[in-house]
Amino acid sequence: MGTYKLKNDIKVFKYGNPIETGAVVEEKIKAELENNLDIKFEKGHCKISIKLSSKDMVYGLGGNLGGINKRGRLYESYCIDEPLHIEDRTKLYAAHNFFIISGEKSTGYFIDFPTRIKYDVGYYNENCFNIEICGKDFYLYIIEGKDAKDISNKFLHIIGRSYIPPKWAFGYFQSRWGYRNKEEVKKVYHIFREKDIPLEGIYLDLDYMDDFKDFSISEERFSDLKGFASDLKKDGLYLVPIIDAGVKVEEGYDIYEEGIEGDHFCKDKYGKPYEGVVWPGKVHFPDFMKEETQDWFGSKYKVLTDCGIEGVWNDMNEPAIFYEQEALDEAIQYAEESKGKNLNVFSYFKLKDNFTNLANKDSYYESFYHEIDGKKFSNDEVHNLYGYYMTKSANLGLTKLLRDKRFLLISRASSIGMHRYGGIWTGDNSSWWSHLEQNINMLPSLNMCGFFYIGADTGGFGGNCNGELLTRWLQLSVFTPLLRNHSAVGCNNQEPYVFTEEVLVNSRNLIKARYSLIPYIYSEYMKSVMDYTLMFKPLSFEFGESLAKEIDDQVLLGDQLMIAPVCKPNRRGRYVYFPEKMLEISFLDEDMPTSIKEKGIQYIEYGLEDFKFFIRKNSMIPYVKPSKNVKELDQQNLKVLAYVDDEAVYNLYDDDGQSYDFIEGKNYSTEIKIIKKTDDYEIIVENDNPSIKNISFKIIDSKNNTTHKEISTC
Repeated sequence: MGTYKLKNDIKVFKYGNPIETGAVVEEKIKAELENNLDIKFEKGHCKISIKLSSKDMVYGLGGNLGGINKRGRLYESYCIDEPLHIEDRTKLYAAHNFFIISGEKSTGYFIDFPTRIKYDVGYYNENCFNIEICGKDFYLYIIEGKDAKDISNKFLHIIGRSYIPPKWAFGYFQSRWGYRNKEEVKKVYHIFREKDIPLEGIYLDLDYMDDFKDFSISEERFSDLKGFASDLKKDGLYLVPIIDAGVKVEEGYDIYEEGIEGDHFCKDKYGKPYEGVVWPGKVHFPDFMKEETQDWFGSKYKVLTDCGIEGVWNDMNEPAIFYEQEALDEAIQYAEESKGKNLNVFSYFKLKDNFTNLANKDSYYESFYHEIDGKKFSNDEVHNLYGYYMTKSANLGLTKLLRDKRFLLISRASSIGMHRYGGIWTGDNSSWWSHLEQNINMLPSLNMCGFFYIGADTGGFGGNCNGELLTRWLQLSVFTPLLRNHSAVGCNNQEPYVFTEEVLVNSRNLIKARYSLIPYIYSEYMKSVMDYTLMFKPLSFEFGESLAKEIDDQVLLGDQLMIAPVCKPNRRGRYVYFPEKMLEISFLDEDMPTSIKEKGIQYIEYGLEDFKFFIRKNSMIPYVKPSKNVKELDQQNLKVLAYVDDEAVYNLYDDDGQSYDFIEGKNYSTEIKIIKKTDDYEIIVENDNPSIKNISFKIIDSKNNTTHKEISTC
């Protein structure tokens, strides 16, 4: 065992010869440290046991099911294509191995290991957190701090700054697997404009490809994609196409032939390119562990950027495998042998399971290999890095191709380290109320693991969404950096205009509210990323009382807001816990009525036609008039809604929204200070943003008295 520390005295323990995943960017310094954890090695696996007191909360583990507090559940860190997120699922698309145990004291843990880890978070024994690392070569980071928030900030520092998209990536996006051709996409675009619904872009699923082949465009369905994308971009609308991990095996297909010639594909045990089966049939998987393959695959995005594309989503990169030919042949053989037989319950279920369990078998990932620094590793040994390095490949390619221009990039599979190269959506959720609630649970957990450009498929991907669920989901998604309404072929459409007129009006108003709040959301995103702080926090990170620790359907956004969406059907409101006095805002009403809410639990009326959130004391929210897209967002007349008891300060961050100049400090700051006097307010504004000319204020004090002021910043 080797022992190290980082500059901020984080302890690092090295066991065996770990694969360098690139998750941590801070340099390790040799040290002699003692680890008091109960660690045992058995048959090549490592088992760690941590005692839990009754007061301990367990935070983190990123994109997993369960509440903000992860106690009482089983988890398995092994990226998998799992479209059915039912209650007892232990693994999904992500492998985020950072967690915090917080009670009488707080300690953070990060297990830097590229494959399977099993977590029993007090499931079988409520007093024990048992971890099984399926290997013996790993780094273990132990982070001490004054509290959970302090620990999360330290962890964000050591893993490096999160990916930063362009400002247009904060707009509203419509998507569907099933927009079959250019005409259907045009129709969606035209209806959004006709109905006066803001729209930033449309995601293109597999439909745009030629026979599901990466970096191909169907001439039959999407001819002249370059001209089409150019026409839409003139109106400020972006196309965001999908790219899958598997490359079709087909003679004459340039990507396939280049991959073979350049030795870019993963190998089977015989040293031949491994064959799995996904959308196009037989595919090879690029070996993204090799830098030359990252460069090669990344360069292929030129097919899209040459068409004017500035955003991409990587999918199926766990990697998903529908079946291997040998496994399918065995299933078919058993079925043929079963023909005409009197099958009992066991033989019948074996017949059925042979087909229903074909996808993503563990044996598949043991049967193909990567090359890392000249050494061969099975995919199973580095499984959780695949989506990470595919997205790194895309990032490297798009950075070279688009040069000084930021791009939108999201991935389905991820592990810590990938957060520096792209954002994520939370995968193939369903149109279930429980998944709306799960969405809010995941926000702080993902932030703790470095992922900031995040969001769920609003309305749900699978299943049939109704107008009530879509509206309630939008009331939450207005705040998430990634706002995409995405649905699956075979399910009902869920564009805002396919429901009743009431749903259309409510959805339109909510999406407009999103555009009004983009200056604030973008500011909070950028400050969180640049300062290594959480954008979304559990209530317990700010408020220590026991009730705050139990609440996981409310979260804090930055230091100003509390969000409490309605996550149950047929409700006209909900009970909200106020850990301190706050100001309730009904944002959609023209006069924006407010109400002071005292500390405690109160029932809040919250209709489908409304949009509510809560401002903390001595805080303010900047906003602007809505627009149809980010391109036309006008910050000339900034508005500020403030709740001031004595003094409030807010710094509105902004930049050009498209270049990397912000890295060199080229950005704009509008610092606003409101000081309560005996009978009035003093407002001090230091502004270097030339786009802001006037600021109008609505200031509410602790007695719900309202003051209106307007100043010029010219």
